[in-house]
Amino acid sequence: MRQDYVTIIGGGLAGTEAAWQLAERGFRVTLFEMRPVRTTDAHQTDRLAELVCSNSLKSDQHPSASWLLKQELRRLDSLLLRAAEVARVPGGQALTVDRVTFAEEVTRAIETHPRIEIRHEEITEVDPSQPTIIATGPLTSNALAASLSRFTGSDRLFFYDSISPIVDADTIDRSIAFAASRYDKSLDGTGDYLNCPFNKPEYEHFIDELMAAHAVDSHVPNDVPYFESCLPIEEIARRGRDTLRFGPMKPMGLTDPRTGRRPYAAVQLRQENLRADSYNLVGFQNHLKFGEQKRIMRLIPGLENAEFLRYGQIHRNTYINAPALLDGTLRLRAHPHVFFAGQISGVEGYVESIATGLVAGVNLAAQLAGEQLRPLPRETALGSLCHYISHADPRKYQPANIAFDLFPPLEPALKDRKERQTEICRLALEKLDEHMSVHA
Repeated sequence: MRQDYVTIIGGGLAGTEAAWQLAERGFRVTLFEMRPVRTTDAHQTDRLAELVCSNSLKSDQHPSASWLLKQELRRLDSLLLRAAEVARVPGGQALTVDRVTFAEEVTRAIETHPRIEIRHEEITEVDPSQPTIIATGPLTSNALAASLSRFTGSDRLFFYDSISPIVDADTIDRSIAFAASRYDKSLDGTGDYLNCPFNKPEYEHFIDELMAAHAVDSHVPNDVPYFESCLPIEEIARRGRDTLRFGPMKPMGLTDPRTGRRPYAAVQLRQENLRADSYNLVGFQNHLKFGEQKRIMRLIPGLENAEFLRYGQIHRNTYINAPALLDGTLRLRAHPHVFFAGQISGVEGYVESIATGLVAGVNLAAQLAGEQLRPLPRETALGSLCHYISHADPRKYQPANIAFDLFPPLEPALKDRKERQTEICRLALEKLDEHMSVHA
């Protein structure tokens, strides 16, 4: 018997995408979002699909795993990828968006859909007998997290993540900071990033001060790891004095127009919105006290008089042990009416959250329509991501971004990296088209 009413818990990237996919297939959706009734440590508004850590949806250049995942979502008519195009701002090879415009586009689409009802209230318990998608993200409330731990029969897992500072554009010294994208051969100021160049003494002084800076008093247990792809800069610096210079401060592909040479190190600033009145310090998430952040970030050449619109912060990210709990369609094995999507399922990244929301929404719709569920082809980015979520070693499960190493190996193997990645992309889109034609 077909059930037309679906509950979605969480109005972030995964929840809104899932709601849209279900509603477009004729199902009535109640979308629960606890903000603004209950706030989080990282969100600043009550809008749906608010981006917290960054405004970049990563590379949109072929052939890359991130490009491929976005291409697959575009072919499957993702609402949030369409909103991202509307909100797009310059970001080099990345799909970078104006956060406010993006959230407003998604919120408007969800609020005006005739089959979606939004309720701003906190859900603390899940009814496993009802069709439900849990997409509460990394900032799941303590009450619901405790309930999910009991409900799934698995201990709650968590790690700690950080967000980067944002600086007022008018307070950046443009006589020092220069516009360029990496490996951009022109020096005419047309690059999509602002770059703050260091010489060696400036870099060494910055590292000394960073290492001596006072961090916020931490409630994080000593044995709880940070997520490796989003380490605080002070944590990176502890791994070696040159680690930042080969990480978020790498100068490769940049030429300082004042010297005509590559800087010793560089901090890149990425435009935050269409007005270009604020910039994000790329990769500069940290857990320093606000006063210390201001002092140390002003040691960056070009930011000596910078005013910060937001400081870096740390927040808890919660996720389930998905390989022990979910199948390849993102359905809870023990309770087949319940699906998980987004970062709580153990994916990392905005596009990955959108992707799992789309997959969960499409699969729940198919199940409610009486269809047999089949995972997406392993050759696709979506299929490989869901396969990782459901088949990784549950004893060593770590959140994952989309990457080519999640895909099955090509047969025959190709030695050339660019040729191999191009063929993976071609095969993925071919298999997705075949899958769509069969399940149309």
